[in-house]
Amino acid sequence: MIPLPAAASAAVIAHRGGLWPDCEENSLAAFERAAQAGLQWAETDVHASADGVLYAVHDPSLKRTAGVAARIEQLSSARLDRLRLLDGSRVPRLVDVLETAPTLSFNVDVKADSGTEPMIRLAREPRLRKRLRLASFSARRLRRLRAAVPGVRTSAGTGEIALAAAGGMRALDERIDCLQVPEARAGIRVVTPRLIAAAHRTGRQVHVWTVNAAAQMERLAALGVDAIVTDDVELGLRAFARGPRPH
Repeated sequence: MIPLPAAASAAVIAHRGGLWPDCEENSLAAFERAAQAGLQWAETDVHASADGVLYAVHDPSLKRTAGVAARIEQLSSARLDRLRLLDGSRVPRLVDVLETAPTLSFNVDVKADSGTEPMIRLAREPRLRKRLRLASFSARRLRRLRAAVPGVRTSAGTGEIALAAAGGMRALDERIDCLQVPEARAGIRVVTPRLIAAAHRTGRQVHVWTVNAAAQMERLAALGVDAIVTDDVELGLRAFARGPRPH
């Protein structure tokens, strides 16, 4: 492994709860494992059922994780609750994820417009809002979430990241507490010392996704990023054995 400077470390965020033996991604068991490993944060995604219940699922359908090709937004919560992931566990409701892993906070990516209003209803509960950071690739969804849930933390959207990279960090919405970005995209480096420094000057963090190689983790920590989002939680904890930065 690359020797880290004495102060170099980063927090570990479990991508979709992390990939663990015998656990499907975004399963209750995965989030339990992440909590047991001592993490503070996990990442998940949500889609809403036909009757407006949020489920912790990345894809718009369950074909990959449960062998069911129908879109989640076309299925009732009663139907979804009867389905099983490939590891035999049930498809988890977001509220059950939050209750199962009460020590974790969650970065929640709202994947479709149908999930926006259900997410707003849930995030308005004070006891849950303090454990949430909301995210989306849709600028429209982010605007709606921020307007409807005062005080909620959010990550920056795609356009906002471009603005920040161009020198407009101070123009970002004050509820953006971090930039969550890939290290590079389309051959263009996104994570640079300049971006990290600008974020830190405005009190924001930089989180990099999705990082599954120790050398990359250590390189990013040496640059000064605050967290890495990874499938391999145990590798991340080994890479940053000095301990995570306070969050």
